[in-house]
Amino acid sequence: MRRLVPKSFFNPVSFVGAAIAAISFGLILFLFLLEAFAGHQKPYMGIIAFVILPGLLIIGLAIAVVGMVFERKRVHVSEDRFPRIDLNNPHHRSMFGFFSGLTIILLLFSAFGSYQAYEFTESVQFCGEICHSVMKPEYTAYLFSPHARVSCAQCHVGSGADWYVKSKLSGAYQVYSVLFNKYSRPIETPVRSLRPAQQTCEQCHWPKHFFAEKQVVKNYFLSDEKNTEWWISLLMKIGGGNNESGPTSGIHWHMNISNQINYVATDSQRQIIPWVQSKRSDGTVITYTLSDGSVTDEQLKSGEMRKMDCIDCHNRPTHIYRPPNESINEAMTLGWINPRIPSIKATALEALVRPFATEEGAMDSIGIFVREQYAHRYPEASRTMKADIDTAIERLKKIYSRNFFPEMRVSWKHYPNNIGHLYYPGCFRCHDGKHVGDNGKILSRDCNACHVILAQKLDRERLHLSLEGIEYRHPVDIGDAWKQMDCSDCHNSP
Repeated sequence: MRRLVPKSFFNPVSFVGAAIAAISFGLILFLFLLEAFAGHQKPYMGIIAFVILPGLLIIGLAIAVVGMVFERKRVHVSEDRFPRIDLNNPHHRSMFGFFSGLTIILLLFSAFGSYQAYEFTESVQFCGEICHSVMKPEYTAYLFSPHARVSCAQCHVGSGADWYVKSKLSGAYQVYSVLFNKYSRPIETPVRSLRPAQQTCEQCHWPKHFFAEKQVVKNYFLSDEKNTEWWISLLMKIGGGNNESGPTSGIHWHMNISNQINYVATDSQRQIIPWVQSKRSDGTVITYTLSDGSVTDEQLKSGEMRKMDCIDCHNRPTHIYRPPNESINEAMTLGWINPRIPSIKATALEALVRPFATEEGAMDSIGIFVREQYAHRYPEASRTMKADIDTAIERLKKIYSRNFFPEMRVSWKHYPNNIGHLYYPGCFRCHDGKHVGDNGKILSRDCNACHVILAQKLDRERLHLSLEGIEYRHPVDIGDAWKQMDCSDCHNSP
């Protein structure tokens, strides 16, 4: 019987290599079919089927070839350095056809496998679920974000081969960090190697086509026994626009439509900005410097220079960790937590901010703490509103599981959100009234620069309303202190 393989193939090393290749190929087919009929893609199956097993297949084939080379040398089959192929010889022709067909099939499967491996490494499952303990906070925040249907790679990589290669090189170090426990807790931000926003964010969001204003209504509950409700209606000056269609103004004035903003930050999270430079379309350049003396010249020289883009304000567009105050206000506004439960705002807040070593411990302790508080302080409510209190506890557990990750030391405090200025410095990083320009102009901290307060109301008090705008009234009487200090000076501590 004719052999389909050379005589040199019949050696233990080649047999082992062929066995490894055959088993790997069989497993790849099996896992591919399993994944095709599975309802949900499993990240570990993908990394085995499209990354690990193809590597083993190639290693097995290489071992088989090495075994054939050494076997050929051992038996001195021929004095020729390379095997001779005579297509006039029927046996040679059959072997050549067999190996050519096998090579074509292997190349086709390799191309398909390479594409599958590429797709898998770009998937949300790969980014969020492979390194489960490390990426759990980011993945959880992503799932409940406005961009939950946008893949990680669309923002973190974008199109083009150059950034794909850069991302994979960066990813190689991240794999090393996970394997050898070298990663920081929490993960450091901002991402230094992130692609410019003009090449990612602006593929969907285009500041030139932002116009006019947007109404925003916020509901708050005070931490008193009655959970006093306070709400405010704001007209946000979104601005933007095309400079060829008229003047640009509003918040998106900053966004390189007809102006360019450069700044220097002296801290790793870009919260301290002592130097700002504005370049207008008419060539006017104004440089603003922090005038309170809190930053030295040496710190300024060693700071990071950046051209402002979307990410400098929208720095948490997806991985958002909400302050407990904000989450509780939202839950009470929507009725998920009954506002009629006495002191539920203060009790819920205290339950969330207590230190916990693990998420599992937090889930147990939140319920115990809330029930004990009401049994001790409000026994009547504890008995008559038990169902409402139990519902509130379940909502608090959800809030905690989406915003606090004690194993990674992650909470809203570790990741400032630069939109607004209530819980973090945000706008007041530059618009603090302390940045003085070389022309004597001061960067304004006037509330009306970005929004107009249309109306506000505290519980049963009369409604304060004016389409021309009204002066802000703090819901708790602190005099004029709110005019001199930043909101985050108080609200950063729940």
